Amino acid sequence: MSGLITKTYWVVTGLMASFMMLGSVPDVLQLEQAASFIRHLGYPSYLLPFLGIAKIVGIAAVLVPSLRTIKEWAYAGLVIDLTGALYSHLSVGDPVSVWAFPVIGLVLVGGSYLLYRSYTSAFEPSASVRTSPTIA
Repeated sequence: MSGLITKTYWVVTGLMASFMMLGSVPDVLQLEQAASFIRHLGYPSYLLPFLGIAKIVGIAAVLVPSLRTIKEWAYAGLVIDLTGALYSHLSVGDPVSVWAFPVIGLVLVGGSYLLYRSYTSAFEPSASVRTSPTIA
């Protein structure tokens, strides 16, 4: 079973990473389309490089074997980014065709995270096997 979970995790995570990179590269490069898009949402364009680099760092933390805590924070950051984007699009009255992209991103990040947790929980000792810390 863990082989299927692992393969599914990498497919979903690869899709998520590709999807997020498609949004972060124009931000880092400060392309006019990205700048006009963020201005439409009411934010200054100087946020673009920050958001783009933050997404790339988050993607790297998810893809590269790293400490579990860093990976958890990376997933949290990506969710916060996408939730903020969804809220911003809804706030300015954008149509579904625009705010569907953050929803797709949230589904991909959520799926990747759930599969990651399923995979890693298969290798953790159960609660009955864990030892309690001793107090001296």
